[in-house]
Amino acid sequence: MSEQASHDHDPSSQADKRLAADPNIGNWERATLEKLVFATVQERRAARRWSIFFKLSFLLVAILALATYYDASIGFGGDENLGRHTALIEIKGEIEAAGSGAADTVIPSLNKAFSDAGSAAVVLRIDSPGGSPVQAGIIVDEIRRLKRGYPEKPLYVVVDEICASGGYYIASAADRIYVNKASIVGSVGVLMDSFGFVGTMDKLGVERRLLTAGENKGFLDPFSPQSEKHKAHAQAMLNEIHQQFISVVRAGRGKRLKETPETFSGLYWTGERAVAMGLADGYGTVDTVARDIVKAEDIVDYTAHEGLPERVLKKFGAAVGNGAVRAAYKGVVPQLR
Repeated sequence: MSEQASHDHDPSSQADKRLAADPNIGNWERATLEKLVFATVQERRAARRWSIFFKLSFLLVAILALATYYDASIGFGGDENLGRHTALIEIKGEIEAAGSGAADTVIPSLNKAFSDAGSAAVVLRIDSPGGSPVQAGIIVDEIRRLKRGYPEKPLYVVVDEICASGGYYIASAADRIYVNKASIVGSVGVLMDSFGFVGTMDKLGVERRLLTAGENKGFLDPFSPQSEKHKAHAQAMLNEIHQQFISVVRAGRGKRLKETPETFSGLYWTGERAVAMGLADGYGTVDTVARDIVKAEDIVDYTAHEGLPERVLKKFGAAVGNGAVRAAYKGVVPQLR
């Protein structure tokens, strides 16, 4: 199409011709035409902006995908020969189905660290208040399997700020546990917490309408009165999981553990007290353990870190909804914390 033809189809040029050809057009018609022309121009500008936005978005997604690929490839070091070194894996935050404390995150790192011919030992650096007994139990089972498969390769735990409940559940499977004097250690216990709103609902005149198929389907519903039967059942589950926890600690610590009536009461202690009780073996950091215990000062991080897209999405709050759902659900399941 020629430039002249394009110009003829332009709404703004047609309006200008009409205004020039008919000087008797009223002011209101002139104003209407001007608004129409302005609206058309604005619409075209908006269309161009959206087109640019979508193109840039596609480009950003492509860049993030490439960054994730190279981040994952570089993170584990590929097949390069790293020489003799200390393998490091970090667990930070709660032990749950997502994040650095998830079994799906920790276990691949453990397998990579143990199987690497250059790793002289594996160090788990733990900074966790606890969490899911299921996730902790899966990790402990894998640690035991790997230790059987690589008996010459010890696994040590180094505690940062806190190693309690589910965190200590995992730590107890290590060959040795090193702490700081002021670290928080222990809390060998299980809890299940929730709220009851029955009295508040009565005061507000709110009626709870709960229909179930199965007499116990409304178990621990926070808007219904708690029955003694349900309370006893919940307590039995907690006691059973607690005994599982105790068995793991006893098996891991062995004769080093100096049991007292408070050892498995759910209390936690300073690192100094934990050493005296046999819950830990001594003081140390990742660097001192690598240098003085493993005798391999080179430290290689095998932790499965989040890729760039996950970090960007979390920064903009994309994980808020999922976290809220998990937080709401967490109150009615047993927790090691």
